[in-house]
Amino acid sequence: MTDGVYIPGVCNIGPAEIRRRRTSGIAAAAVTGGVLAATVLTGSPKPARLLAVLPAAAAASGFIQAATRFCAGFGMRGVFNFGDTGSADTVEQAEFRAEDRARAKRILAQSLAIGAAVGGAALLVP
Repeated sequence: MTDGVYIPGVCNIGPAEIRRRRTSGIAAAAVTGGVLAATVLTGSPKPARLLAVLPAAAAASGFIQAATRFCAGFGMRGVFNFGDTGSADTVEQAEFRAEDRARAKRILAQSLAIGAAVGGAALLVP
């Protein structure tokens, strides 16, 4: 991976945005743990544990984006950012935007699969 260089479908965020994605992953993982703890410890019906799917998917998304230095939301919108958070530059070339959208969709699919796996595993806990 490269620092500070936009590469279509590979890298579209710099250190500040990476930190932001990692922080959101940690926060969503904490929410996931809280949901699972609350549903298990209160004796809620097992299907209630599926409430953990969305925060688990959000946690996975944050960690995947931080690790790959690629923001799925930016990829879908056709922008990139290697400066401070809150700003973005436009990806001008249509073929580059298409590569970014494809990568963003893969990250979304991976995140949802991980969230579903966490939800499925939660159903197996006695």
